Amino acid sequence: MSAYFLENAQCRVRVNQHGAELSSLVRKDLDHLEYLWPADPAVWARHAPVLFPIVGRLPEDTYYHQGQAYRLPQHGFARDRAFELVRASATEVQLRLMDDADSRQGFPFAFELTITHRLQGTTVHVIWEVRNPAADAELLFSIGAHPAFRCPLLPDETFEDYAFRFDHPVQLERHLLQGGLLNGQSEAVPTTGPELPLTYALFAHDALVLKHYDFTRLALVSRRSPRAVQLQFDGFPYLGLWTKGPGAPFVCIEPWHGIASSVGGPTELADKEGILTLAPGATFRATYTISAE
Repeated sequence: MSAYFLENAQCRVRVNQHGAELSSLVRKDLDHLEYLWPADPAVWARHAPVLFPIVGRLPEDTYYHQGQAYRLPQHGFARDRAFELVRASATEVQLRLMDDADSRQGFPFAFELTITHRLQGTTVHVIWEVRNPAADAELLFSIGAHPAFRCPLLPDETFEDYAFRFDHPVQLERHLLQGGLLNGQSEAVPTTGPELPLTYALFAHDALVLKHYDFTRLALVSRRSPRAVQLQFDGFPYLGLWTKGPGAPFVCIEPWHGIASSVGGPTELADKEGILTLAPGATFRATYTISAE
């Protein structure tokens, strides 16, 4: 598998050509501490997949577009495709995926998805650009992030030593999933001021799915060391927080422009919650950052 390495005095980053996936974030100046989950296939075989052209699951993995049925797997196909290199330097790499005959079987739209990873200090900037190259047809899509971070980060810590720390005190409401689909129900998530202590029980019924929250920064922090990971995600309307299950030594912080479908039968893609619409020739841009602290 081809990979590209970004490096400065503090960090070393690896980005895979397959899926344009961030696969390593190491603090060289902190005993080469790795912050990203290593994609152990015995637990969860991904690092930080890009979710495109849908986020979440579709009923029966099916949707309609202009009355015709199409099938897409959960989170779409970009994470399993080889991107082409646009440019690379010591601190930046840009990769691109375009529609082809295979993609159009399940997603009948022209698109150009360009993903840039840029290393500045101890922060990785992840920049998405989705362009509609069609002359006379709209592009319907969603896109999301799914980075997984080692938790605990240090060998003498436990998962329960960690918490999510928000940029201000919050009241959280999670939207519940049933078989990966939203079931229309929600419940409050108890927080302690700006923090949500981590327990595996939080994830006993799948991911925490948040909608239209009022914070833009979230950190994974330890009570026993100064090590932390902080994400900044301005303008993202949805957020997922997830781990695989009891004992899984990682947690995901997932800013999304899109969300899983609701329970029921397949619907028109244009009617799916969170779907974005791009006019011919238009470009959608979004950025989030990961800081290794």
